[in-house]
Amino acid sequence: MPALVVRSLRPAARRLTTSLSASTPASVSATRSASTTTMRAPAQPVASKSATTKAAPRPYVRAAKPATYSARSKTAAAAAASPAPPKAQAADPEAATAPSSTAAEDLPPLPDAPPATYNPDAPPVDWSSSFHGLSTTAFSPETARILMAPIEPDDIEMKPDGIIYLPEIKYRRILNLAFGPGGWGLAPRGELAVGDKIVSREYALVVGGRFVGQARGECGYFGGDDGVTTAGEGCKSNALMRCCKDLGIASELWDPRFIRRFKEKYCREVWVEHVATKKRRQIWVRNDCPPVYPYTLVKK
Repeated sequence: MPALVVRSLRPAARRLTTSLSASTPASVSATRSASTTTMRAPAQPVASKSATTKAAPRPYVRAAKPATYSARSKTAAAAAASPAPPKAQAADPEAATAPSSTAAEDLPPLPDAPPATYNPDAPPVDWSSSFHGLSTTAFSPETARILMAPIEPDDIEMKPDGIIYLPEIKYRRILNLAFGPGGWGLAPRGELAVGDKIVSREYALVVGGRFVGQARGECGYFGGDDGVTTAGEGCKSNALMRCCKDLGIASELWDPRFIRRFKEKYCREVWVEHVATKKRRQIWVRNDCPPVYPYTLVKK
């Protein structure tokens, strides 16, 4: 029974399918073809991102630099860029317009400044370190002529090694003649330095309450307490001779031309013999002075 029903229904189903195919509307076919065409249509060209976002490149032009450039111009530009701080308002209008004082009158006087006039009540000067009155004024012409007068050849002495010198006592006589006894003095500038074979000390020459010059004197030392005392006095005399160079006293003794002329005219070399060792050597002496102890002139 079922098999007969299936067979009878097959022709009817075949006819129904044919009729449905013939009755399909044209709009449905058109829609299908249009969609197919749209899907298969070639894609339109899309503009590149760089072309739409970037403009055409412009030629590079180098910016011109200013004619001069320095740290000062840079600082000035920074100062011009920053706003100036507001000025404080002065409480007193006259004080705001008054010129600023250098406050020089408020400063203390310079140390060791020479007074306009001599004041006996003024505090004493520490000459161990002071330069009070240095180069404040020149000495009078009369004093200058005494200090710089040419020295007499008879006053010059000579050492055996050929060094000429003026005895220390003659420097003192010149100072006494120029300034008077008590008008000058030597002030020590430190302690006496005692070495193995020499002592030295620095002194300042003071004239009329004014610093004139300073020098370090020296003298040979052979040991013992008594030797230190004698060497210290010789050290002071040597410092005086050196300080007097600043006053022009016996300045010829440091002139090489004068030394050569003096030795040629007034001195000579001789052979002598040492009294104790009997050793012979050549020494310098003045023409008018024979050799002194411990040397004796060698007879030819």
